[in-house]
Amino acid sequence: MAIKKVPVKKIGVIERYQEFLPVSEKTPIISLNEGNTPLILAEALHHELGLKTIRIYFKFEGLNPTGSFKDRGMTMAVSKALEEGAKAIMCASTGNTAAAAAAYAARSGLKCAVLIPEGKIAKGKLLQAYRYGAKVVMIQGNFDQALELVKEATSQYPIKLVNSINPFRIEGQKTAAFEICDDLGDAPEYHAIPVGNAGNITAYWRGYKEYRKGNRIETLPKMLGFQAAGSAPIVHNRVIEKPETIATAIRIGNPASWKHALEARDESGGLIDMVTDEEITWAYRFIAEREGIFAEPASAAAVAGMVKLARKNYFEKGARIVCTLTGSGLKDPDFAMSFEDKVASVAPTLSEVMKVIGNQ
Repeated sequence: MAIKKVPVKKIGVIERYQEFLPVSEKTPIISLNEGNTPLILAEALHHELGLKTIRIYFKFEGLNPTGSFKDRGMTMAVSKALEEGAKAIMCASTGNTAAAAAAYAARSGLKCAVLIPEGKIAKGKLLQAYRYGAKVVMIQGNFDQALELVKEATSQYPIKLVNSINPFRIEGQKTAAFEICDDLGDAPEYHAIPVGNAGNITAYWRGYKEYRKGNRIETLPKMLGFQAAGSAPIVHNRVIEKPETIATAIRIGNPASWKHALEARDESGGLIDMVTDEEITWAYRFIAEREGIFAEPASAAAVAGMVKLARKNYFEKGARIVCTLTGSGLKDPDFAMSFEDKVASVAPTLSEVMKVIGNQ
């Protein structure tokens, strides 16, 4: 007997939240079923910090189609680019934007060009951009210089810019805030997030405010943004000419959404602080080795910052804290393999194996 085929309805963030998005029946929806990422309750971290009444959640955006939160914004940016008749898109990137732009361009039939800073991009992200078919150009400069070139190119040629200064990117990314509220039943009291180009903290705050305005939630969170110490222009209130950090995704010295990040901080009553590479590394390993969540180094900046505040007794009792984990740990295999871990090579006998692993 033939097996009956049942059509499976797959919904991305545009279809799910279209009442909050600038789309119409004329908008061709380009989707890879992004969004609906898990909100994972921490099991070990609150014990580590001695937070008996506080609940910590990880919004794990590494389970989006290309492995990062950028897919949320790119489904919107590419859909609107196609609606406007574009034939090509372009972006500057430290990696995740390049991967997302290339994937959604491939999905839509658009050409895609990405500019990346030489030697400053994680290998996993670079491979994605190539394999999705983008034209990749590596410039002898940093991300900020790459973005200026993209602005110049898209102002002179019929190419659509899809960095986060494209307003549709922020519109798509705000849907992560909607999902958190849907899962929790309201907004959390605090939301910790990495800050690089500052588009994501801008987007989340917009999402929370719009859900509040739409009577979907009753409260708003304090937004807690964290930059890497070597790439902290907002914290220092000056452009960083040569930003440096192990967290390549937030190695940005002049954030495009700087002003909006400050608005999110001030309107929410939150803060923007910085964490060291050592603090990022500790958080990166802790959430992988103790929580079972493998996130990229930039993601760990949010956790590191939250830990820093928790140790200063910043959080109120009974609070819920959400930490955005922006991307998958597979994005940066070189960093993942940079520690002291060694693969032991032994004879194929039980005694030799047990010498290495010991009594478990």
